[in-house]
Amino acid sequence: MNDICRLLQIRYPIIQGGMGNISNAKLASAVSEAGGLGTVGVGTMPPDEVEEIIVETKRRTNRPFAVNIPLQVTPYLEEMVSLVLKHRVPVVSLSAGNPAPWIPRFAAQGIKVIVVTASVKQAKKAEAAGADIVVAEGYEAAGINSSLELTTMTLIPQIASAVNIPVVAAGGIGDGRGLLAALALGAQGVQLGTRLIATKDAPFHEAYKQLITNAEDNETVIVGRTVGRVRRIMRTPYAEKLLEYEKQGMPPEQFQEYTSEDRHRRGALHGDFHEGFVNAGQIAGLIDDVPTVAELFGQMMAEAKQQLGKLRVILGE
Repeated sequence: MNDICRLLQIRYPIIQGGMGNISNAKLASAVSEAGGLGTVGVGTMPPDEVEEIIVETKRRTNRPFAVNIPLQVTPYLEEMVSLVLKHRVPVVSLSAGNPAPWIPRFAAQGIKVIVVTASVKQAKKAEAAGADIVVAEGYEAAGINSSLELTTMTLIPQIASAVNIPVVAAGGIGDGRGLLAALALGAQGVQLGTRLIATKDAPFHEAYKQLITNAEDNETVIVGRTVGRVRRIMRTPYAEKLLEYEKQGMPPEQFQEYTSEDRHRRGALHGDFHEGFVNAGQIAGLIDDVPTVAELFGQMMAEAKQQLGKLRVILGE
């Protein structure tokens, strides 16, 4: 058992990424039941909606799960912190903002704190602020990304060398080979997003899952560069409209409206790719099946062990 599994009390070093307003108890609990760490992302949802998901997740599983709070995204930050404390959620994931003012409140209640970072500087600051684990996320990842656009392969070894707390790799990981590569680079676990969308346990629109399983290697696009709000989404008719609007000089306020969580839900939950978008990481081109989460984790661990055996032969061991 490595540090990630020990700290989070999970079987496999696999964490679900926050999914904003399409987060749900069904997928989060399935991840936890399968031996990983399920995550409920709060996005911009109101407190009563988030509380319902937390309560349902606790009803579905007695295993650890996390709540992801995007600090500068949620309009209900204080309420979300209070919900985590009220329901004694064992793990909290903090992203999109400065976690330092909030970590002591969670630590005082014995709640483990994960901080999502996109640079060595951010990881060092998170460690100094008291984080238990840092997620190092490369810009291959789905959804909102850092404007630094550092890749996972370059980011993980640098952060692993710079901090003394466990590192989790995120962005571009979807199978056992990716898991093994992340461990070889110095991470102790991985965070998955896109790969979990294409599972039987994920209650998203079938058209979304089909879009991922049919994707080739170049079918995600970055929107928001012109307004300083980088986001990776699947190439769809709506994505093409966003790119055209950017060429025309779309202001930040309009971009915010067009990439709202309402538009996210339209795509992910209703399969409307003309008036809504869907997040997807660059790993989408690797995904061609829709297993259960438990099957996926079993496949990943078996594949990682098989690949490790091949590497030992290559290295002459």
